[in-house]
Amino acid sequence: MKEDVNVTQVQEPITSAPTEIYTIIERVLALEKSKLSQRSPRNINDDIVKIIKEVIK
Repeated sequence: MKEDVNVTQVQEPITSAPTEIYTIIERVLALEKSKLSQRSPRNINDDIVKIIKEVIK
């Protein structure tokens, strides 16, 4: 069974999100990308919470 997934439909909630949410998503994705090369990424949850607090203020 093959499902046809339209990339636009998948990205729509992200692209239509309010500016603050979009900023949080972009920064978290960049953080995750920077942690990919680490054998055991640490403190990522703390970093995500810090990003959210910075954007909300």
